[in-house]
Amino acid sequence: MAEKGKLYLIPVLLGDGEISRSLPQYNLDILNTIDFFVVENLRSARRFLVKVGIEKAIDDLQFVELNKRTKHAEVVCYLQPIEEGRNVGVLSEAGCPGVADPGSMIVKLAHEEGVRAEPLVGPSSILLALMASGFSGQSFVFHGYLPYDKGKLGQKLKEIENAAIRLQQTQIFMEAPYRNDKLLDEVLRNCSDKTQLCIACDITLPTEYIRTQSIFQWKKGNGPSLHKRPSIFLLYS
Repeated sequence: MAEKGKLYLIPVLLGDGEISRSLPQYNLDILNTIDFFVVENLRSARRFLVKVGIEKAIDDLQFVELNKRTKHAEVVCYLQPIEEGRNVGVLSEAGCPGVADPGSMIVKLAHEEGVRAEPLVGPSSILLALMASGFSGQSFVFHGYLPYDKGKLGQKLKEIENAAIRLQQTQIFMEAPYRNDKLLDEVLRNCSDKTQLCIACDITLPTEYIRTQSIFQWKKGNGPSLHKRPSIFLLYS
């Protein structure tokens, strides 16, 4: 009976940046042992593998997609190559698989099936933003995407701000890049002037922008346009 393969959780670049800035050579070596990939987005996964210079021809690789519409029975099948002794790689659309993406589904199943899941080192926009914010890294929470409805969004922002004050806890959230500016408008509208806000966008890219200041200072209009720029928002008091 063949020895089981591994499930490798492989971080992806956060944008069109330098490979050497974000990914160690070890990751590239591991990539070249894999011919079966579970990916959030097929097009971006193929583009990433070409960029990092994978040795195998892209057309010789097998890809299956894992997203919020993927059924449990399909995910079970995705682990079959591991039973045959082959390694399987999980790729998010950007950043670390299993963090703010559906990759956790297959990792959970791997644990249930006794399959070793090995995380590789790579960029996480959430942690990099926290590191550069000046806010507490001792106590923090990531909310992911906030409600899109204006009324619910305003209420959620007030709840998040209250938690930051009451717990002295960094509050982290994000939005689809094309709605960033609208989210920022709502943050400025609903939060106290004294609350601290860090905006981190285009992390690890040449256009990287990270700045922390009070809501009062942000209201002066000295911030950049965030439209279609991957961004992380952090609140603290």
